[in-house]
Amino acid sequence: MTTFPDLNPPPRLLMGPGPVGVDPRVLRAMSMPMLGQFDPVFTAYMNETMAMLRSIYRTNNQWSFLIDGTARAGVETMLVSMIAPGDKVLVPIFGRFGHLLTEIASRCGAEVVSIEREWGTVFTPDEIEDAIRKHNPRIVAVVHGDTSTTMAQPLAEIGALCRSRDILLYSDATATLGGMAIEADAWQVDALSSGLQKCLSGPPGSSPITFNERVAAVVTRRKHLEAGIKPEGFVDGNGLRIASNYFDLAMLMDYWGPSRLNHHTEATSMLYAARESVRIALEEGDARFDRHVRASEALCAGLQAMGLTLFGDQANKMPNVTGVVIPKGVNADGVRTMMLEDFSIEIGTSFGPLHGKIWRIGTMGYVCRKENVLICLAALDACLRRFGYTAPAGAGVDAALTAYGSA
Repeated sequence: MTTFPDLNPPPRLLMGPGPVGVDPRVLRAMSMPMLGQFDPVFTAYMNETMAMLRSIYRTNNQWSFLIDGTARAGVETMLVSMIAPGDKVLVPIFGRFGHLLTEIASRCGAEVVSIEREWGTVFTPDEIEDAIRKHNPRIVAVVHGDTSTTMAQPLAEIGALCRSRDILLYSDATATLGGMAIEADAWQVDALSSGLQKCLSGPPGSSPITFNERVAAVVTRRKHLEAGIKPEGFVDGNGLRIASNYFDLAMLMDYWGPSRLNHHTEATSMLYAARESVRIALEEGDARFDRHVRASEALCAGLQAMGLTLFGDQANKMPNVTGVVIPKGVNADGVRTMMLEDFSIEIGTSFGPLHGKIWRIGTMGYVCRKENVLICLAALDACLRRFGYTAPAGAGVDAALTAYGSA
């Protein structure tokens, strides 16, 4: 018989680009007893979660609920349900996750047109408008905050451009929901998806989504119920059937809506986690966003005081993750390994053209606290000096303390 010891993971301070430490209140919520998926108490929790998602997305969308799966499950649900084969989709790429949208849209049979920006920058509204005029897409799919570059793409003007031309706008807000204010209705974004594991301080495994009636109309035209649950007399939609069963928004709308038509068993503990994560974020209110900004400012001040260079266009940097250029001659992986093994702190590197060129330090959700910023800077200072980088000892912590003191 093969057996192993009980789980006993080491305590880590997760200051990478996500996942981050889970709020203890969320862990406590996940330990609550199981309920049947149609128990009236459980369906009430579903309705409460929908109401709170409307609040955190700042929308009146009826359709605001959870997809069972990590953040990528939400991305795939939105794209496979919105895109019919042959639809033209415009994807502005300014980091790794724009390439992901291109990949998924292509798998959905879309005619994908992409435009690209240098990593570390974002698109201007004029660039998006020029691409829309040139390609006349049915859908624009863009990442809101791309953790690979630490940049956030402004959406308000893109939303207005798309709405004026009757183009659907979808955005991936995995890195930003709960850490930056998102105004789904004011920005005229038709559909958004996110995850719990970043600024909402929950575990990976549930994806909060929202979409408006423009998207619902497209999805409803493609509604085809599986035979085992189809009510007598039901007539399928006249559009192409959505290619995925599990990520079929049309059937999920019936599960989360008043009809409660069975689709799949809702992930009970993950619903508890999502409900508590969003509840905590709403309870803190806009002070949550201020907390992320203050941590970002303090971290950046500390890094610069150590003689390090911040990566990318700082005017469009997310407040919840910071890119820092790895100094020449420094063993980048060696520093990260020492941070993990000697200080039990995790920071990230990046992908593609930025792999080995920048570190990414996250200040997200529950981890986004003054003491964690100071501890991370002190540890990074010690590790850098061990690998031959010289900076005034303690300068980073001193600068961060000053930044916090002036906030």
